[in-house]
Amino acid sequence: MTETTTAETKAHGVGLTDAAAQKVRALLEQEGRDDLRLRIAVQPGGCSGLIYQLYFDERTMDADAVVDFGGVGVVVDKMSVPYLDGATIDFEDTIQKQGFTIDNPNAEGSCACGDSFH
Repeated sequence: MTETTTAETKAHGVGLTDAAAQKVRALLEQEGRDDLRLRIAVQPGGCSGLIYQLYFDERTMDADAVVDFGGVGVVVDKMSVPYLDGATIDFEDTIQKQGFTIDNPNAEGSCACGDSFH
């Protein structure tokens, strides 16, 4: 995992596994776009108080923190950075589950569905 930031952007503490970076690259190739970044954010909601949002975004704001993982840009907004510091985005592809997962050491607890935390 290579992490680089430019002078005008701030870094964040979110990690991206190689499996997740590979899946993101595959999805971007399917879309035929090279101008998108993976954005992770924390929003109020869910049964435990906060929910994750993970989506592709073509824009960045001035206060966003951006880290590049081998050509995959991961963007975190200023308000979400403290909630996500040390979190890791992974991609699982097993018989039981397929999809992105977020391992967040800042989550004190989560709901049974795993979509929200506090």
